[in-house]
Amino acid sequence: MQLNIAAIILGAINVALALVLAPLFEGILRKITARIQSRQGPPLLQPYFDLLKLLGKEDIESGHSPRMQRFAALLSLATVLTVAVQVPMGGHAPLGGQSDVILLIYLLTLSGISTLLAALAAGSTYSLVGMSREMMAMMTLEPLLAVAIVIGAVHTSTLRLDQVLNGSVYASGLFPVAGLIMLGIILFALQAFIGRMPFDTAEAETEIMEGPVMEYSGPKLALFKYARMVKLFVFSALFIALFIPWGHTGFYPLDVIIFLAKVTVLVLLVTLIAATHARYRIDQAIRYYASLFGLAFVALVFAVSGF
Repeated sequence: MQLNIAAIILGAINVALALVLAPLFEGILRKITARIQSRQGPPLLQPYFDLLKLLGKEDIESGHSPRMQRFAALLSLATVLTVAVQVPMGGHAPLGGQSDVILLIYLLTLSGISTLLAALAAGSTYSLVGMSREMMAMMTLEPLLAVAIVIGAVHTSTLRLDQVLNGSVYASGLFPVAGLIMLGIILFALQAFIGRMPFDTAEAETEIMEGPVMEYSGPKLALFKYARMVKLFVFSALFIALFIPWGHTGFYPLDVIIFLAKVTVLVLLVTLIAATHARYRIDQAIRYYASLFGLAFVALVFAVSGF
């Protein structure tokens, strides 16, 4: 019972960190992007104000299926918060051995499916174009993270999430070939996982006017935007758990600070790339994802071979 209570408390802290700090990191991203582009930029707290403004607006519903729209909006945030409960954020994985990599892969996929459902429920031309782009990206991009997690499972010979999310890609040695290849792949694909420039082809505000969420406003749009902010935070946590989990002191508050420092570095890297690269066309993005998937398959072969 004490273990279950501890897991619940740690999971609740992870969710609180994601909900409270995700808009702040979004504000950092916006501010630094503006500075790089020689602009003043919005205040750091602007994402909080944006969310509050949207939550206070009238919930206007349009499209083929309002119920599906509400469900998709709730699902988009719920999935990333569920992933937050699975991933260590300064401490160990809250659910310990009670969760496995298969569930994590399903949840990561479900996050993308919520966007497809949102676009399908809206039914507008721009939404459907955004949905087709999102679907093409999912087919080539989602397997990359799945391969990285599977390599961790191969190295640890277990599906237990608490063991896999502990730098397991390096479990067969300090610098195994498979681990180094996947580190480079996921680092180059991080922009695409969180839908930031130059890989925000599904939304592409200047081209298809936010694509899947074009028909959304008010609270539902707030949920989608909140989920996007949280995704930046949670995917950074997942990257840290797989590739750079080192630096634990055993003192939880200090470990959380170290974790947040790592997240900040990743956000700065994402910001630098987003601010200095033009958006890829969908065909360019798909070719890029396909080349990374080919390298990921090579890394998986090395992992199975013990390298």
